[in-house]
Amino acid sequence: MAHPLAKWSTGLFDCCEDINSCCYGFWCCCCYACDLSDKFGENHCLPVCDICSPAILCSSCGIPLCVPPAGLALRVAIRHRYGLEGSLCKDIATACVCVWCNWCQMDRELKQRAQNKTVVVNMQPAPVRTAPAGPPPSGQYTGMILASY
Repeated sequence: MAHPLAKWSTGLFDCCEDINSCCYGFWCCCCYACDLSDKFGENHCLPVCDICSPAILCSSCGIPLCVPPAGLALRVAIRHRYGLEGSLCKDIATACVCVWCNWCQMDRELKQRAQNKTVVVNMQPAPVRTAPAGPPPSGQYTGMILASY
């Protein structure tokens, strides 16, 4: 049975939720994207694919020439890792609408997930083996070793 998908912790245009990251992303998007990629566990040079692609040339105007590959790939990976709502079509649209907002939303999501780490503790006791009470019949060795934990 599939688990219901969770919502993103913040909206795409909620940049004021973390103004420091928003400013970092706006003024130095290349460094910001590399830091975010590294924080997620990917190669920190992954966003160079976006920088070298034609998408960066017109994305500031809101008219990308193609889908930014690194921004899209990282968004899909974050969505799948944390079971977030969305689809590939929505991810493509998001990556194309506003490159900086996409990176900022992903950063806020990773920060939120880092703050709310859940620890799963197995509360079941260790299994206990019991042996028959009393000595072995007629003094025979049964080959059973008893140990206690």
